[in-house]
Amino acid sequence: MSEAPGVTRDRAWTFDAVESVSRTFALSIDLLEEPVSSWVCTGYLLCRIADTVEDDPAIPPRVRADILETYDAVLDSSAETDVPAFLEAVEPVRPEDGGADWRVVDQTDRAFRVFESFPAEVEEAMRPVVREMTGGMAGFLRRYAEEGGLRLRTVDELEDYCWYVAGTVGEMFTNLLGCYGTDGPTPDPEDARAFALLLQLVNIAKDVRVDYETENNVYLPAEWLAEEGLDHGAVGDPDRTEGVARVVSRLVDHAAAYAPGARRYLGCLPEGQASLLEAMGMPYLLALGTVRELRGRSREAVERTRTVKLSRAEVEALLAEVEDGVTQADLTRLAERVRAGPYHRSDASV
Repeated sequence: MSEAPGVTRDRAWTFDAVESVSRTFALSIDLLEEPVSSWVCTGYLLCRIADTVEDDPAIPPRVRADILETYDAVLDSSAETDVPAFLEAVEPVRPEDGGADWRVVDQTDRAFRVFESFPAEVEEAMRPVVREMTGGMAGFLRRYAEEGGLRLRTVDELEDYCWYVAGTVGEMFTNLLGCYGTDGPTPDPEDARAFALLLQLVNIAKDVRVDYETENNVYLPAEWLAEEGLDHGAVGDPDRTEGVARVVSRLVDHAAAYAPGARRYLGCLPEGQASLLEAMGMPYLLALGTVRELRGRSREAVERTRTVKLSRAEVEALLAEVEDGVTQADLTRLAERVRAGPYHRSDASV
């Protein structure tokens, strides 16, 4: 049966929308084949809508939590709350110029129309995961409502937060693999968790100052800061840059410790099937490269209101390798090269 023209247009919009809010994630989606690419693209947008609300510091934390709980109710198939109710909750606090992220929120109905066009098993692979993310975000906002922004206390709390904002996305991908049917073994849940934690902890490490300045969030655990004689406020204090940079370096090492589990997770993905290995291998390689950069630039992550990231030349060189197809052996080789130095400057990229 052919798809309704409106849904076809909405599906095309989802790919444009992801490109507008996350070029990095769009790289992975572009590597996937249908129908997995559409599933992952729409699932990502459903998560991104929640993330946009959670991240906006101009909206009081408890109001953000209320909106997220309304969004959760939209996802609850047994509830009567619908997308217009969510958008009505958003309208009084929607920023006047919220950029691409808020334009996606404005078109939540389009994302849901595509979501509801999927087979029932695909919907059910996505729905509980997005709800878990949304509920977890709301819980953290309520916990730190008095502070106005997140101020995480312990490493365990940091990892819990990472699970809600990233691990759930990885869980969704694993669920969707089950819907698609692959030739690979079922990934160990701990390895899937390691993959998510590697990526999210690296993101937090590279964006320490950016998150503080733009979202009023400090994810560096208070227990680690205290060991340096610091508190969360030190992130914005130029006189304490050295101490905060040491905590960032510690976070980078903590993230890197999850790389072996992440590699085992990728080892469960089949070669030559829907480009699954290519799509998930790319963010893994980018994370390893960012770990490499941060080990020499942790101070920069604290000093500057811009992220520490790989050069465009290195990203393009890696993408050129990956988009032509990779084997498990290729991925191991690429990872070794990235760890050693910028890939585009290595002999392997020539």
